[in-house]
Formats: sequence, C-alpha cells, structure tokens
Amino acid sequence: MAFRFRTCTSTLLRPIAPHHAAATTLGPFATSRIRFMSTSNPRTYEWLVVIPDKPGALAKRLEVRPAHFAGLKTNIDNGRFQMGGAILDEVPVDDEPTSLKMSGSTIVLNAPSKEEIISMLREDPYAKEGVWDVDNAQMWPLKCAFRIPVKGQQV
Repeated sequence: MAFRFRTCTSTLLRPIAPHHAAATTLGPFATSRIRFMSTSNPRTYEWLVVIPDKPGALAKRLEVRPAHFAGLKTNIDNGRFQMGGAILDEVPVDDEPTSLKMSGSTIVLNAPSKEEIISMLREDPYAKEGVWDVDNAQMWPLKCAFRIPVKGQQV
C-alpha cells in the first residue's frame, strides 16, 4: 500500500481529490488525513560544527561572552542548537571563565545546509566582534547515537 504526501505552502490538513488512488484504496476517511507540508522549510540535518577562535582573541571572547550567551537562547529554545561549548587548550583547574584557555567553539545544531550554518555563525556576537574565525569553521553532517549530560558540569 503506497502513501503519497502532497506539498503546498500550508500545514493544514486538507482532503485529496476523491479521484486520487489513495482515497479509493484507503477508504472514505483517508481524504481527511493527508498532511500538507511547507516547501519553505527544507529538511534539516544535525551537524557537528567546530569554529576556531582568531589568534589572540581570548580577552575579546571573555568580553563578548555575555552577549554571545544571550544570543544562544532563541536557538536553544527552538531546538536548533542541541549542544555547544568552548574548546579548551588544556584541562581547566577550575570553572572560572577567566582561567579557561579557550581557543574555539563546538556546536551540534540542526540546519538544512552548510551555507545556512555559515550565515548563522556570522550573526553571532563572537563572529561580529572578531572572536570566531568563521572562514575556517569545519562542519560535518552528524548522526548522533546518544547524549548524556556530564554530571556536575557548569556552563
């Protein structure tokens, strides 16, 4: 039995024309159960993104950090960002941001393409203020097998 999803600009449920094969194969109620999906929202994929900092950007990173964190909220709340954090050059002695030797960032996020990711990164305060080296960011499509939070780890 084959199912067919039709595409249009509405996400409302609409009936298929009665002469459609699915309507006769699946019975009279099938015509009211077809979901129309928007073409303006392309399929997203999970990506692992690594963005290096520009050389000597640690002081600027600490200065811009509050604005960067404030800007993350929307993409965390809407589910676009799954995980993120600083790349450290060495194991930290404590959790104080000023004692961390940060040299970049990593993000796991949902997006349809590398181009959209680059555009999104360029809008972040770290990029706008000269912390991130977006031109040298690396991105890979990701199929995450598991996620386990680290107990006791602070942001």
